[in-house]
Amino acid sequence: MPVVRPLRPLRLLLACLLAVPLLSSCTLVTLRDEARAFYAATVLAGRVAVPAGWQGPVVVAAVAEGADGRRQVVHQVRLHEAGGYELIVPDGLTTVVAFGDADGNGRPDDGDPAALQPAPVEVRSQGLLLQLDLVLAPGQAAALRRALPADAPSPPRHSTQVGAPLRLDEPAFSAEAGRQGYWSPMEAFRRTGGNIYFAEPYDPARTPVLFVHGALGSAQDFAPFLSRLDRRRYQAWVFQYPSGSSLDSMAHLLYWKLFNLQVRHRVERLHIVAHSMGGLVVRRLLLDHGAELGSLVGAFVSLSTPWGGESGAALGVKHSPAVVPSWRDMQPGEAFLTQLYARPLPPSVRHLLLFGHRGGYNLLRPTTDGTVTLASQLRPEAQAEARMVTGFDEDHDSILAAPTVIEHVQALLAAADRPGAMPAGGRLQVRLAAPDGRAESLLAALATLTLTPVGGPDTPRTPQVMSLTPGAGLTRVGPVAPGVYEVSATAPAFRTQPARRRVTVEPGGETALDFTLAPQGTLFGQIDVAGDPLRQPAGSYRAPHTRATVRRIVLQGPGGVRTLVPRHSERPDLLPAFLDDRDDADGAVFSFVNLPAGEFVLTVEADGHAPHVSRHVVMPGRVSPLASVLLQPLR
Repeated sequence: MPVVRPLRPLRLLLACLLAVPLLSSCTLVTLRDEARAFYAATVLAGRVAVPAGWQGPVVVAAVAEGADGRRQVVHQVRLHEAGGYELIVPDGLTTVVAFGDADGNGRPDDGDPAALQPAPVEVRSQGLLLQLDLVLAPGQAAALRRALPADAPSPPRHSTQVGAPLRLDEPAFSAEAGRQGYWSPMEAFRRTGGNIYFAEPYDPARTPVLFVHGALGSAQDFAPFLSRLDRRRYQAWVFQYPSGSSLDSMAHLLYWKLFNLQVRHRVERLHIVAHSMGGLVVRRLLLDHGAELGSLVGAFVSLSTPWGGESGAALGVKHSPAVVPSWRDMQPGEAFLTQLYARPLPPSVRHLLLFGHRGGYNLLRPTTDGTVTLASQLRPEAQAEARMVTGFDEDHDSILAAPTVIEHVQALLAAADRPGAMPAGGRLQVRLAAPDGRAESLLAALATLTLTPVGGPDTPRTPQVMSLTPGAGLTRVGPVAPGVYEVSATAPAFRTQPARRRVTVEPGGETALDFTLAPQGTLFGQIDVAGDPLRQPAGSYRAPHTRATVRRIVLQGPGGVRTLVPRHSERPDLLPAFLDDRDDADGAVFSFVNLPAGEFVLTVEADGHAPHVSRHVVMPGRVSPLASVLLQPLR
């Protein structure tokens, strides 16, 4: 089989039609199978909590049950400490299990805390399924061993929990690992996932700088930056991910990692430096999750980012016998790139656009940095929004190692940290309490705080959403821009009292808020229509449909029958009804609250589609993840 010299980031896209015929038949078959599996898979995500006082690694596994009753571990990960996890699984019935592994033997011993879902989840190529949370408890190891198949493989040693240590000399962070993440994104995700790694232990006194690589990249790309970073002021984090995956999926994964970091460390400020395609991932993150991130992100420095896409990607999608999923997002004029500037960045983010121009011009290719055209790097919308646009006589690779570039980036970060660069704000001290005083009942409750500005007709009503640390009792959040807010705390399977509070945030001040959470049975969901499988790659969030009119949503079970007739708002919002303890449906999303424990039958009727009927078990205080209700068009 011919050997192909590895290509640097995005050069494959530059000449994909020339490169593909050189690939071996084995490589093409692997790439095609990987892409098919990627679009047919689902990422399961949740959090694992451990008993008070227990410390050590945690193993989380997805156990699939076949039609013949045989069980198989389809993916498992190791967390160096309890927290968030991600598993990638095929369609079918899947049970998530977890156990503490303090001795590192990879087995649930009798003394290890453990947990498993009470019932399997039906997975149906839905991209992403969240809130599969587990609370480990003593005495469950024997039950977990019975749930695992006898031939279960040993769990990996690599940690996928945020904050895992970054050691650039390890194979997991090598250039070869970056190439594998591009050509075999499914296999790379199973092996090492995507994660934010710490170059050193977390220090709350220093501002984090998050580095995000591009296509074919790895953490080693930033070795020159990491060696020269001012460690007196900053600490280095790196987001390494399989760059062959869809960019939507990786942007959502990055948000999930930042969410879990906030739960763990309550970071108030960070800067982001992104190279090449990594800039697209970051901008998508900021567009989709700006409200949740609030004022967390300060400076966003992009280096040689192809804001206008890459024409080679469109050629590859059209003509290649095997397509890397991220090519689809890099096509000029396609949905991902056209939507990238549909909304402005959050006002707290300072985008600083840096580009390279050492590449020249030839008859077949406009002026480039050796890989990306200047026209793509200098997309008009990107220039218009950037606070600064600066060019360097560097090519696509050398811009990551040039001392003048590194010094310039450090100066930009320092300027973003100067007094006055960020408006002075206040903070909130939020205390969550269980009515029975048992904090463990809230360990897996991913509570959030929603702040909606209150004022006159000219006051923006865009809410800001912040995570609250589950089971911690007191969480300090901020900074929050001064002003008057309506504040509510929510957790998916709990009722909150009081439902709302009105507070005034003063510059430099702190406001105390207390909420009590009581378990309640809930069932939330959204409705979608069967269609193009390319619309739902693994790890991506599927937006509610706009292609079918839902007439009725009926829930029948203990306590009787409940019926919802959806309204159709421009921006569906179920939060007010949830806070008021009311069932609600808006467009293609719905929620039922105050449900007793038991089994319920859900029926959805929509024009032009067959009725959907499914069964669901509800338990107060326990989130019942509900896959997207998938409607089948009538033939």
